[in-house]
Amino acid sequence: MTTEAPLIFSDRALSQRLERTEATGNSRFVEARAKAFPDSGAEWIEVCGAYAMFDGVDSPVTQTFGLGLFDPVSATDLDRVENFFRERGAPVFHEVSPLADPEIFTLLNDRGYQPFEFTSVLYRPIQRNVRFAELRNDQIQVRRIEADEIEMWAQTSARGWSEYPGLGDFMLNFGRVAAHREEGLSFVAELEGKAIATGMMTIHEGVALLAGASTVPEGRKQGAQLALLDSRLRYAVEHGCNIATMGALPGSPSQRNAERQGFRIAYTRNKWRLVE
Repeated sequence: MTTEAPLIFSDRALSQRLERTEATGNSRFVEARAKAFPDSGAEWIEVCGAYAMFDGVDSPVTQTFGLGLFDPVSATDLDRVENFFRERGAPVFHEVSPLADPEIFTLLNDRGYQPFEFTSVLYRPIQRNVRFAELRNDQIQVRRIEADEIEMWAQTSARGWSEYPGLGDFMLNFGRVAAHREEGLSFVAELEGKAIATGMMTIHEGVALLAGASTVPEGRKQGAQLALLDSRLRYAVEHGCNIATMGALPGSPSQRNAERQGFRIAYTRNKWRLVE
């Protein structure tokens, strides 16, 4: 017999945990990029509790997380963050939680920032003795990859995006770096011994961030992502986590699928860009 996981309220403390986990995962990615490609200039800094990360001018990782959520941010602090990106020729982007200090929004508006993108940040409590995906296909086996399987994992991940022109190549490079992250957790789902889907996870201070979902075209609609969800959350619980989180486009199929599996919206995060 199982009991329901304790209720965890969506408040500033939760947002700090969720945002710090995502920032940590991205900072590990930047470190992996810098190690694999020393000439890339990949680097990250911390300012007032926020992580500012540079992974290349066009990388989606190049932005900040946690701005105004941990410590107050002054105009001088924001100067430092903006200069970090300007010196590298990159645009200035901030992912900002609505639970951040309200003063940060005044500061962003005064400096010419505009919100342009929204993310539903979802979460659910997790605990032992729970089957996280009720419709899991038990014929699909999920496991963490070995050190010599990074290329296989990256190729499988990229094939899941192959129908989108140009995106497959980008995801192949992205996946090769992501799988090299320090403390990175990369999983593969196999059917009859063949890799058909991938998923990643970052664990930080009791929070498991799920990302990297990709399924090859011929492997879809067989429950691979449900199997990956169930296995990753079981792994997370076994390693001390009590919360799982993920991000999705508001109102998207990804959000609906997450809600079907017990996730709920913690808040909607805004992404801001500096218009110069």
